[in-house]
Amino acid sequence: MRLMTESSRWLAALPVYNEVDYVDSVLDEVMRYASAILVVDDGSVDGTADRLSQRHDISLIRHQQNQGYGAALQTAFQHAIDEGYEGIVTLDCDGQHQPCRIPEFIQAATQADIVSGSRYLKCYQGDDAPPQERMRINRTVTKELNERLGFSLTDAFCGFKAYRTSALRKLRITDPGYAMPLQLWVEAAAAKLNVMEIPVPLIYLDLERSFGGALDQAEARLAYYHDVLDKAIARLAEDGVFFPPREEVACN
Repeated sequence: MRLMTESSRWLAALPVYNEVDYVDSVLDEVMRYASAILVVDDGSVDGTADRLSQRHDISLIRHQQNQGYGAALQTAFQHAIDEGYEGIVTLDCDGQHQPCRIPEFIQAATQADIVSGSRYLKCYQGDDAPPQERMRINRTVTKELNERLGFSLTDAFCGFKAYRTSALRKLRITDPGYAMPLQLWVEAAAAKLNVMEIPVPLIYLDLERSFGGALDQAEARLAYYHDVLDKAIARLAEDGVFFPPREEVACN
């Protein structure tokens, strides 16, 4: 079922880096639920770029060099704004997000500025067991975000999201890497955006994902996330924006 119409246009966007084994099957499935699809190829070198160049059913933006997950999403956000889309649904291209749920995100976005998937709101039959260190880091960072920003999130890092472009215009997202969601949550709290979480299955296909160099070490990655969060909050504090706990920004 497609919920895209001329009067209410939404874009499905996928940041892609070296996903040659998944890209065609994932995009074929996304086509069933979205009439407008953008792929941001973040400098793939494994044959993904060749596969994408053969498709004529997507819009494609290619970074000549790998810039990072956050940078790819920033490119997608700007495209959605520039092209006048009402909103954008982001999902990964590694098979861990189910395209059939795109309509659910769009529908939920009628009630929120940002709709974020959560792998911990509901148990689904067949859920995978997450890597223990990733779950520990997610829980640690999510708890800190809630305490410092006044949210009630359950999953700080899920990439399956819907954003209204009216909300994107209020955000200053600059982090190019995997810590980009932390800056996003700080900016969303500062802008007093309405945030909602909806459940999604817990699917882990890529248990050996590399976060890059030293960040493959759990403690180094956690320290990096804390640093990005501290700097994002400090940047806004310089503008006189502070974050006492506020019930009105709690997630639905």
